[in-house]
Amino acid sequence: MSAVVFEVSVRGPDGKEIQKISVEASRIDQRVRPRLLKEAVVMYQANKRIGTHETRTRSHVAGSNKKPWRQKGTGRARAGTRRSPLWRGGGIIFGPHPRDYSFAIPRSKRRLALRSAIFAKFRDGQVVVIDNLKFDQPKTKEMAGVLKALGITGRCLIGLGAGDRNLVLSARNLPGVRIFPVGDFNALEVLLARILVLTRDGWDALLERCEAGLGRHGHGKKTPAEEVNP
Repeated sequence: MSAVVFEVSVRGPDGKEIQKISVEASRIDQRVRPRLLKEAVVMYQANKRIGTHETRTRSHVAGSNKKPWRQKGTGRARAGTRRSPLWRGGGIIFGPHPRDYSFAIPRSKRRLALRSAIFAKFRDGQVVVIDNLKFDQPKTKEMAGVLKALGITGRCLIGLGAGDRNLVLSARNLPGVRIFPVGDFNALEVLLARILVLTRDGWDALLERCEAGLGRHGHGKKTPAEEVNP
């Protein structure tokens, strides 16, 4: 059985294709794992929740502790306090209170989910490599022109091999554009992007990170980037 090979277009800042580079699918992952991806996405989204919602219970609302009327003989229902949850303006029963929604799945699962998300982008032809993307100083307008020349609209993720301050400052204010080193990638960011844009250094770093995790059962040793950003 022949190995599956992905072809990725390498383009210049002017949008013209320079060459095509090939990579075997086995260097990235074996398949897309929807259930694992869902588990990872739910975790990352839950970890973004602030959890500061609050409702007032009967101990928090204003009101007298005096019994509104006597227990019997009035013809009305018995009542003990004006702060009762049954009364308008009273406390809330079982309302939300501040809490921490965050949880974690094993690091091996996070790495496997990331590679699965990257594999999906390669499979769907949503990866492009851009050559010689360098700015002498931050230029948001020039970065917008580069993305326009590449035909990229909507949300995209730009992966760098290492932190390039001028590139980051040039792209960070563009709507729908996310940019950071490949070592900071996670499954959610990759899946949210309509297209994955890699610099030459980012391409090498991406393959290196994927291959570092292709140990037995898909669980390998941590890369230096994963030590800081698992």
